[in-house]
Amino acid sequence: LRRMGLTVLGDKDSPVIPMMLYNGPKIAAFSRECYDRGIAAVVVGYPAVPVYGGRVRFCISAGHEPADLKDAIKKIKDICKILNLRYQRSMFG
Repeated sequence: LRRMGLTVLGDKDSPVIPMMLYNGPKIAAFSRECYDRGIAAVVVGYPAVPVYGGRVRFCISAGHEPADLKDAIKKIKDICKILNLRYQRSMFG
């Protein structure tokens, strides 16, 4: 996710992966896009976090196969392109 230009928080050894969405309206859109693609994701927005602190949390378990994770990454990449969430990268690359 970081290599895609996304802001990922948390400990690398944790099964919970928080990814910043920042923008309030994009939180609901991201959740909807994940649901439509079969990805379970928990989104968190204001007032649980600061107004521009919106994020999504993915949880990985031993039950996930490597193919499941690769598929999820591909789908997340597509969603992030649609919603323009790659904040750490130039919009041109």
